[in-house]
Amino acid sequence: MISNPINILARWISTSRHFVAFTGAGISTESGIPDFRSPGGVWSQNEPVYYNDFLQSHDSRKEYWRQKSIAHQDFTNAKPNISHEILSLWEKRNLLKGLITQNIDGLHQDAGSETVSEIHGTARWVNCQSCSWREKADLHVEQFVETGEVPSCPECNGLVKHSTISFGQSLDPAVMSQSNAWSQKADLYLAMGSSLVVQPAASLPVIAKESGSRLVIINRDSTPLDNLADLVIHEPLGETLKKAEEAILNSDKL
Repeated sequence: MISNPINILARWISTSRHFVAFTGAGISTESGIPDFRSPGGVWSQNEPVYYNDFLQSHDSRKEYWRQKSIAHQDFTNAKPNISHEILSLWEKRNLLKGLITQNIDGLHQDAGSETVSEIHGTARWVNCQSCSWREKADLHVEQFVETGEVPSCPECNGLVKHSTISFGQSLDPAVMSQSNAWSQKADLYLAMGSSLVVQPAASLPVIAKESGSRLVIINRDSTPLDNLADLVIHEPLGETLKKAEEAILNSDKL
């Protein structure tokens, strides 16, 4: 009987038919991006701007852009870490069939992952709230930092915000439909770097488990779903995935 949790994880990954990964802020903290909810994170220092306030108040829009401009610097400076790289590698080897992330930093794509569902959107782009205009965020953040003026849509003069899901804003139905479908189809579901408390994202591992998948949770701290999981590992994420990859490469010894 195999008792080493890394070996168990490696064996399950190697033998799965539809392995799906789910990532939260903990995968990006190792790239230097603060967890929004942790001490020192954005929400420990600022009140979030709710979507309706953004739509109705110029002052709220200015505060929204001030906060986003600060966070943008963290995202710009960050590089994918070993966890991002290993998940991309597993996708390329056809082990990983889908990657669902709560993160908005785009580091999974920077590492080469292609089959990614961003349930909270992306901070890499901005879009108009009235028309289909969309553009990379960098220039608009720079202009706000220089002028203090909130950007408006160059095509219809509508309100411009990042392509992320704000508090009080509905999730993209197409993205959630895809994420639900992957979760239902999974036979191995690896949730990592997430507190698994933010809904509806936190319901996805439950959907996977109830649909017959094995559920593995890797997180620094305990989560509300630990008692539902088939395997729980409370160790650093990058170190754990690196060991799992090494075990997969030596799978004849598992």
